Amino acid sequence: MELKLQSGDYVPDGAGGLLRVEGREALLQRVLFRLAARRGAFPFLPELGSRLWQLGAIPPAQRQAAAAQYAAEALTGEALAVEFVELRPGAEGTLALTVNCVWQGEPLPVTIEIV
Repeated sequence: MELKLQSGDYVPDGAGGLLRVEGREALLQRVLFRLAARRGAFPFLPELGSRLWQLGAIPPAQRQAAAAQYAAEALTGEALAVEFVELRPGAEGTLALTVNCVWQGEPLPVTIEIV
């Protein structure tokens, strides 16, 4: 079971606790966290997170390949397979990243915005 995150905050359950999720929703929470967190930001878990935040420093012609590499690297150890990664321009100079995963035979697409 995982604590539910929404917009970067834990979601209260209305009774003084926090909402929890499990199964597919818990996996989705972990995937989103691993992609959004900066790799190396957690001293006791240096391999947690991704290097996706570094994409802006990479030449545009090489960003797609780097995004696929960084996403796969961040999701190592999760019980899913990364099928493909799509990187496209987002709003106001950001990048939109969609990682298409497969979990237990079901598609699990995840989209995040990279600032």
